[in-house]
Amino acid sequence: MLNSIAILGRPNVGKSSLFNKLTKSRNAIVSDFSGLTKDRNFGYSTIKGNQYLIVDTGGVGSEETDFSEAITEQALIAAEDSNLIILLIDGSQELTNDDQNLLQIIRKFDKKFVVVLNKIDIKARSNAKEDLLHQGITDLLEISAEHSRGIDDLQKYIADNLPITERESTNATKIAVLGRPNAGKSTFINRFTKQDRLIVSEIAGTTIDSIHVPFTFNDEDFIFIDTAGIRKKYKQSNAVEYFSYVRAMHAVDEADIVLMLMDSVDGVVDQDLRILSLIREYGKPVIIGLNKVDQLSKDELIKLIESKKYHNSAMSDLLIVQMSALKKTGFKKLFSTLGEVHKIATTKFSTGKLNQLLKKFTMATNAPSVAGRQIKMRYVHFGGIHPTKLVIHSNVSSKVPANYKRYLINSFRDAMSLQSIELRLIFKKGDNPFEGKKNDLSARQIKKKKRLVKHTKKLKK
Repeated sequence: MLNSIAILGRPNVGKSSLFNKLTKSRNAIVSDFSGLTKDRNFGYSTIKGNQYLIVDTGGVGSEETDFSEAITEQALIAAEDSNLIILLIDGSQELTNDDQNLLQIIRKFDKKFVVVLNKIDIKARSNAKEDLLHQGITDLLEISAEHSRGIDDLQKYIADNLPITERESTNATKIAVLGRPNAGKSTFINRFTKQDRLIVSEIAGTTIDSIHVPFTFNDEDFIFIDTAGIRKKYKQSNAVEYFSYVRAMHAVDEADIVLMLMDSVDGVVDQDLRILSLIREYGKPVIIGLNKVDQLSKDELIKLIESKKYHNSAMSDLLIVQMSALKKTGFKKLFSTLGEVHKIATTKFSTGKLNQLLKKFTMATNAPSVAGRQIKMRYVHFGGIHPTKLVIHSNVSSKVPANYKRYLINSFRDAMSLQSIELRLIFKKGDNPFEGKKNDLSARQIKKKKRLVKHTKKLKK
């Protein structure tokens, strides 16, 4: 079992900065705004050859917000499940009542914990260290997460105080969950993993960061990445919301497969199609989860399926699964679809099979002409995944008509069951083997040429 380390503290003491430093990532948003982290965020850290699960938590304190109670609950669950607790305190400020209360709560867990004073790079110092020593704290470290000071000492403490465990594989399949605000992303992950890992609220924008939630299904390891809902005018909104969008796109880039949740009550709206367009630029396989179908009558569902936007070209080649995160319906079909699509998306197709298909497609229709020359497809081979790329060698490269490209893409997609998988064709012009070579005449051809020249001169006379 992997040792886990929970980072606790009141808001804005630098928990997310420390999380990013230990995991060597940028998975947690860091900002001067307090209270950005609400849910538990998970990452991996390797220290002296051993691997640890690092858990970032929301700030616990007396600061009243719409989510204070839920944030505290999430943080305490993380502490209770961990092997080591890091209590992070702002060393540039005096101890607060929130710091004292959290220290007493952690002591009651009867778990190994260490108090870490952060922000020691700030000139303004406080009596926090002395006050903690007076309270009997012996395990006390000083760091600056922002400037990497003291991080080596903290890592040494972790390695010395947690037993060595067998290194677990983290090659889990990553599934990024995207959609508009309140599409049901957090509810879906909570229901599927059967744990209240994420805070759920009717208030749009509850999720700000991209939250990594590991789980196991049928003896396979997966990581759900819950992302912030992408609003229509995210670029004009405040900096936090814009960086939430950046994190969401980073999650798509990091993921092996993308689950796009749509609110069936609202139907397919323009913003859904915009988000879909953003996702597909990354070339990752995409599956659409049509959520909240339990709130629609049979007639309303039929009306949605027959709507013009539902049959938009952006969705025409994607698999759509009807589901309800709240009622836990459609999960079995959704997950089997995710597994099948991921398997095909990572398949390396043989050159022989591809060439058989290419020959079949080109013989089924007349190839168009470019500048008076008919396009000739010589052969095709596999070019890579995410997106699935096929490299076609032909007598032209950049001037293949768009409609013929679309015909070939649709034909390959149907023949190889590539629904929900981004397929791109790359055309390469074949090299002329005689280019740059001098066409030398044989001795017989030279004699013939001389006779023709001599004969032509006689005729002119």
